[in-house]
Amino acid sequence: MLKDRDRIFTNLYGHRDTSLKGAMARGSWDNTKALVDKGRDWIVQEMKDSGLRGRGGAGFPTGLKWSFMPKDDRPHYLVVNADESEPGTCKDREIMRHDPHHLIEGCLLAGVGMGAHTAYIYVRGEFMREREALQAAIDECYDAGLLGKNNKCGWDMDVIVHHGAGAYICGEETALLESLEGKKGQPRLKPPFPANMGLYGLPTTVNNVESIAVAPTILRRGASWFSSFGRPNNVGTKVFMVSGHVNRPCVVEESLGITFRELIERHCGGIRGGWNNLLAVIPGGASCPVVKAEDMMDVQMDFDGLKEVKSSFGTGGAIVMDKSTDIIKAIARLAEFFKHESCGQCTPCREGTGWMWRVMERMVEGRAQKREIDMLFEVTKQVEGHTICALGDAAAWPIQGLIRNFRPEIEKRIDQYTANATSEGAVMEAAE
Repeated sequence: MLKDRDRIFTNLYGHRDTSLKGAMARGSWDNTKALVDKGRDWIVQEMKDSGLRGRGGAGFPTGLKWSFMPKDDRPHYLVVNADESEPGTCKDREIMRHDPHHLIEGCLLAGVGMGAHTAYIYVRGEFMREREALQAAIDECYDAGLLGKNNKCGWDMDVIVHHGAGAYICGEETALLESLEGKKGQPRLKPPFPANMGLYGLPTTVNNVESIAVAPTILRRGASWFSSFGRPNNVGTKVFMVSGHVNRPCVVEESLGITFRELIERHCGGIRGGWNNLLAVIPGGASCPVVKAEDMMDVQMDFDGLKEVKSSFGTGGAIVMDKSTDIIKAIARLAEFFKHESCGQCTPCREGTGWMWRVMERMVEGRAQKREIDMLFEVTKQVEGHTICALGDAAAWPIQGLIRNFRPEIEKRIDQYTANATSEGAVMEAAE
């Protein structure tokens, strides 16, 4: 269990003063200039040594990503992805609402690490109050001389909040950049990668809110401190989110690699109706394949742990489902979500998400044939990996997980429908 002294986000629930004064009392902005003075190379190396992997879902090493930024005289940009639209994910909104100074200070230090003097924070369209809280915190920093030109920290830095319009696809980094430029939010082909040609055609790094917000504490307390939590390749602290059929849904910071059972027992008061009532878990947000209860109970909640059960860690947002859940209907609902949020640029995603959803709707009723189960799985494989961005993959994986783990449920539903239809037909025939 993570001790309180090792928690980075000390006001995650908003119980303390969220102002600059309160944040400074908890350790934010503590001699930031000394960290800035250590220079770009030191900051990047320390982030590499910390082992921090991106907290937005992909898990790419953060320090390595920063090192891709070229060392030249062109303007460089940091873009913070706060377009938190993945169902089951709600950590970034808590950081922006209650602990925004971690993020703002992180923007400045990350700016030093990548040679950027401007940071854009792209906030999800639905996050009205979060944007207001973040903007108020940024205004405080400007007033206190911590941001802007010739600031006290010794690195010129402007932080600009940009409000999206509520499109899930703008959480994909290149679609986000297109939206920032005032264009339609659709993904770009890569290469070129943003580090070479990003916002306005200039070097850009896009990072998740949590990835940037933990940077100041890592640089203050040292890479070795951060990497002491978890296991190799899966280190550090992590903000977990647990929703669904637990006694106390919550957002909590814990050590990466905590077991699912310990996370639920310690912070969520257990599964509703007890562990025998657990049916399945979507472990890292809606796009991660569903995992059966028996495979999930003692799994380690990190990148490698979830890979072992043929799922993925994603953002760490676990959606817990007990035996009252219609698992086929639940996955069909996710299929509808991804169909709705597809930008339509790539044919496999534009056509495939709608096709998969329509088949799933029939399977919810049982109004399908068993041979269609394999056909549906094959279509998910034709969508997966054949699109510009990962939305096609995100739409395919929940269905693949359902078929892999709950095929008997689908077949049983089809048998029930067929039996009911046969008996109804016999009754009607007898009546005639």
